[in-house]
Amino acid sequence: MGELGGFLKIDRSPVKWDDPSERVGRYTEFIAPRPAEEVQQQGARCMECGVPFCHNGCPLGNLIPDWNDLVYRGEWKRAIDQLHATNNFPEFTGRVCPAPCEAACVLEINEGDAVTIKQIENTIIDRAWAEGWVTPQRPEQETGQRVAVVGGGPAGMAAAQQLRRAGHGVVLFERDEAAGGLIRFGVPDFKIEKHVVERRVQQLRDEGVEVRCGVEVGVDVPFEQLREEFDAVLLAIGSRIPRDLPVEGRELGGVHFAMEYLYERTRWAQDEQGVEPSAPRPEPRGISARGKHVVVIGGGDTGADCVAQSIREEAASVVQVELLPEPPARRPDDRTPWPLWPAKFRLSYAMEEARAIGKGVQNFSVATLKLAGDAEGNVQTLHYAQAEPAPPFGPIAGTEREQPAELVLLAMGFLHPDPKVVDGFGLAKDPRGNIKAGAYATSEPGVFAAGDCRRGQSLIVWAINEGRQAARVCDRYLSEQAGRRPRPAALAGV
Repeated sequence: MGELGGFLKIDRSPVKWDDPSERVGRYTEFIAPRPAEEVQQQGARCMECGVPFCHNGCPLGNLIPDWNDLVYRGEWKRAIDQLHATNNFPEFTGRVCPAPCEAACVLEINEGDAVTIKQIENTIIDRAWAEGWVTPQRPEQETGQRVAVVGGGPAGMAAAQQLRRAGHGVVLFERDEAAGGLIRFGVPDFKIEKHVVERRVQQLRDEGVEVRCGVEVGVDVPFEQLREEFDAVLLAIGSRIPRDLPVEGRELGGVHFAMEYLYERTRWAQDEQGVEPSAPRPEPRGISARGKHVVVIGGGDTGADCVAQSIREEAASVVQVELLPEPPARRPDDRTPWPLWPAKFRLSYAMEEARAIGKGVQNFSVATLKLAGDAEGNVQTLHYAQAEPAPPFGPIAGTEREQPAELVLLAMGFLHPDPKVVDGFGLAKDPRGNIKAGAYATSEPGVFAAGDCRRGQSLIVWAINEGRQAARVCDRYLSEQAGRRPRPAALAGV
């Protein structure tokens, strides 16, 4: 249970980030590693509560008190075994997950005092890779059955790995040129470097998963062909249809969805690698923020990533606006009491950077009225007003203002998965347009769904969890089709 009374004697030491005014000049990760001894002390703070809530806050059900104690005792090899028992890709979650487990930590009752679970998790897996403890796990026996996994994001990767380890032949189809989904192209390099993703893709290949990139199901491979060639199909296609902004001027040049921008910038950022900070920057391709007044509409993680990318491209200014009111500074116990995720204000890493170099402003309760353009048809001005503090958050008369806007990025969330794929398989949908698959099985026998395409846009921990759970249901189906009993040991930890 860690050190007896450790939480009383040892202060919380949060994740350390590199200086914001320095890190804006590079695309490498900005989380600063902590010495192993310091991380062990943080593990000593875990009380291993009689009724732990941390792994209840985590959708993966991670065995958090177990590996916290092992880290405290210096048993790092056993710690990674416990971590991998529930999480296929802890280096993904350790870098980009917002850590709902920490919000549910019993010590978080004293707000801001939770065990640094995310930091400990990240240290375990980074050490495991450095020590060579992460190795391919090929199945002990083959079933002779084949599964097509459509979508190479965290949900699809987790499902493919679990099904392959159960002995099935697995082909992973990804329409982009590399697997990883949004974590590969939508999340910038400075939050997670892409070699971190690629080594997991290579692990899948080494375990026997066939990864086919640049293949769009329904275009390059007909839907009927997948049904004929495979014993089961598991869809993990994400929720990629973005929410639009229905205002005058939406059609102007320079107005783009956030993912259009982030995908191009992530590809372009690869050209930046290895360039000395003092050297001239490579000329931007496609959508660029360089030298422009940028407005990001949307206050979530995607919007923050747009802010951070823009200032790295040397934008003239960046303004991030949000329709909703500014959250309170502290957890509102009447709305989100512990152990729920607290609805409170958090200064994003991106806005911290933007403020550090004097280029960023964040505004709340902003209703966009229209976009105005120049003679060439490019966006030039954002017209807005103060928004009402409650739904439907309409504009308040007399508060109209203007804001220079030469690049407008729409980061207002996502609606549902690509309907062409869903309809191509003839699947039932829920009222929101997601695939209807209550227990991961869709309306079509042998077709399963996991991740954002089933539950809606959500956290990476939910994606990995759903991939694992859908793999278990798919394996059960395949076992029944083959007339044999499911092998729970083959999917241990699911």
